[in-house]
Parts: sequence; C-alpha cells; structure tokens
Amino acid sequence: MEAIAKLNNVPTSPRKMRLIADLIRGKKVGHALNILKFDSKSGAPKLEKLLLSAIANWQEKNPADSIETADLFVKTIFVNEGRQLKRLRPAPQGRAYRVRKRSNHVTIVVDSAAQNSSDSK
Repeated sequence: MEAIAKLNNVPTSPRKMRLIADLIRGKKVGHALNILKFDSKSGAPKLEKLLLSAIANWQEKNPADSIETADLFVKTIFVNEGRQLKRLRPAPQGRAYRVRKRSNHVTIVVDSAAQNSSDSK
C-alpha cells in the first residue's frame, strides 16, 4: 500500500528542486535517504524531511508491517511550479527590473516492493 507526502510553497525554484528529485526517483528508501543526506544542494534537506514524512505516513497506514520487510521505494516524485512573488529591482535611469521569486510544490509517493510483486502475480 502506498503513502503520499506533500510539501507546498517551498521557496526554491522548481528547476533546482527537480535536479534533486531526479536523483532519488525509483530508488530504495534507505539509498534515497543516503543520497539526500550527503547532497550539497539547498533543497536536499527539505526533500529528506519530506521523505521521512512519507515513510511515517506509510507506517501509519500499515501498523502490522515493518519497514525492513516491506522493502520501501520511491514510487513517484514530482515537482510542480508554485506561486511566484513578483518584486521590482531598481535599474538605471528611473527604470525597474522585475524579479520573480519562484516556489514549488513537491509530492512523494512511497510504496512497498513486496506489495507490488504480489499484486502483479
């Protein structure tokens, strides 16, 4: 059974967050946590915390199962564009440049590999 965790309005551009999300897509949960723990990009700690939340959500849904025997993996992860804060930066000769401060929404779906192999039979 899968579990979902969402993180809304993260003040990082979606492009930067997708670079990190691509690293952990389809990986085992333990391996994905190690990748996020040692990645130097700014969005990695936020994704690590979100992945831990998804694991906790899976535990709530499946109290009888243990994480070790379930063999959890990141089924899907996607990053959508959030709202943009539009600001003005002063420019020469009385003009102004527009600054778009982007944000994003991240969704992670975690599933057990043992469950998927029994479903496909």
